[in-house]
Amino acid sequence: MKQDFILPDIGEGIVECEIVEWLVAEGDTIREDQPVCDVMTDKALVQIPAVYNGVVSKLYYAKGEIAKVHAPLFAMEIADDGNTAAHAEPAKATQVAAPAQPAAAPQANGTISEDFILPDIGEGIVECEIVEWLVAEGETISEDQPVCDVMTDKALVQIPAKHSGVVSKLYYAKGEIAKVHAPLFAISRAVDAPSDSSNAVTAAPAATTSSAVTAQAKSNHAAVSRQAPQGKALASPAVRRLARELGVDIHMVPGSGDKGRVFKDDVRAFTASEAKPTTQATASSVSNTTASAAPAASASHRVEAIRGVKAAMARQMTESVSTIPHFTYCEEIDLTELIALRSQLKDHYAKQGVKLTMMPFFMKALSLAINEFPVMNSQPNADCTELTYFSAHNIGIAVDSKVGLLVPNIKGCEQKSIVEIANALTKLTEAAREGRVSPADLKGGTITISNIGAIGGTVATPIINKPEVAIVALGKVQSLPRFDAKGQVVARQIMQVSWSGDHRIIDGGTIARFTNLWKQYLEQPSSMLVAMR
Repeated sequence: MKQDFILPDIGEGIVECEIVEWLVAEGDTIREDQPVCDVMTDKALVQIPAVYNGVVSKLYYAKGEIAKVHAPLFAMEIADDGNTAAHAEPAKATQVAAPAQPAAAPQANGTISEDFILPDIGEGIVECEIVEWLVAEGETISEDQPVCDVMTDKALVQIPAKHSGVVSKLYYAKGEIAKVHAPLFAISRAVDAPSDSSNAVTAAPAATTSSAVTAQAKSNHAAVSRQAPQGKALASPAVRRLARELGVDIHMVPGSGDKGRVFKDDVRAFTASEAKPTTQATASSVSNTTASAAPAASASHRVEAIRGVKAAMARQMTESVSTIPHFTYCEEIDLTELIALRSQLKDHYAKQGVKLTMMPFFMKALSLAINEFPVMNSQPNADCTELTYFSAHNIGIAVDSKVGLLVPNIKGCEQKSIVEIANALTKLTEAAREGRVSPADLKGGTITISNIGAIGGTVATPIINKPEVAIVALGKVQSLPRFDAKGQVVARQIMQVSWSGDHRIIDGGTIARFTNLWKQYLEQPSSMLVAMR
């Protein structure tokens, strides 16, 4: 009976793959679980095994062609023994997907070597950067011990070990990009039940092949010598797509991988080398006419990729400015009385372990003002046809952390006292400066404060933290001359504040009245205390 082998799912989000090598030919007799071909996805090399015993009657793709998931890969003549019903196909398909799971290889000393698969580390996150390995190959680790720090688009995350054992392989170097649901490192550990290793034997060859090919590819990629490919170029769908986007003929790119395989870096290097002569010629022409106008290129120039939090900030700020009509409103606030009050309370609360800065007063006063102007604590939908008013005042604070700008928020400021806000703020800012804020603390903000004055600024035009409708930048406190009620010049502690508002939602009069109320609470601390519920 002739039957098509349908290419099953071979990884999350993968819809096609390239035929790297057929391991059988038309007319060959094959056995169940015998490797039939090697295919290359965007992520790894995967070996496809046969599902039944039989004879290969047709190969639907040639080497180097792109095969589609859920489409026929090859046809074979099989004996009709009652076990070849169509419903058996899904069960066998799970064997193909085995490389995406931790593969364990049995060892003679009662241990197994298995891959640690990088789990989901945040909603929508598919990759992360290795910031620091906290262990080394050959090191003994215990369950839940931190293994490495990785940087996502949102925060720095620490990855713990799932089992105790010995680290046998680190699959990435510091600074490289690791994929979610792909092996991060390998560990050798003791096993309790013999059945564990028997279940893992089937998955071991594919995992071993994938790891070996990946290691070989990296080694070849680092080689200095490169040879131009002959015939059809070997490259994954992602590499071919990059070549098309850059307008490069993939067949002209020298591949650095095994058998001339072309990687993304090869395409980029080829593009740069093609552009170099033109650039040099242009530079030479300019140099001849304006020799003193342009400095010579320096070998000390450095180029680095924008990744992690910085990349996320770039996307967020670009979208905010391009979709929200910003307007800025500035005011000055006399903090003389508030600074005196804080000085009286600071030492008393310090004995209780409370770090009482000016920020908790700013945040509580902001929350009290929001009670009178709830539109400042609202958010529009994507097409600005609806406005949601939030009862919770989740006030964000922009923190200049070691990994970039983070904006965690303190939840429910309307229900917290100044001391409670101070305690929450201390924990949040310390975590943010280390880049270890939890995703929950970064979500759900309703309005934001940016304290530029902490590093010396006075006036700014802050960009709204979309989808919020307002943000305020606090300038530094300065001792400036002002007239008192008697017309005498006195020294006062003045701070400039700069608001940016979403002009689709907030008008100038609203933000001015709101700021006046916030200013009143800060300039007259007693009125803030009276307003608290």
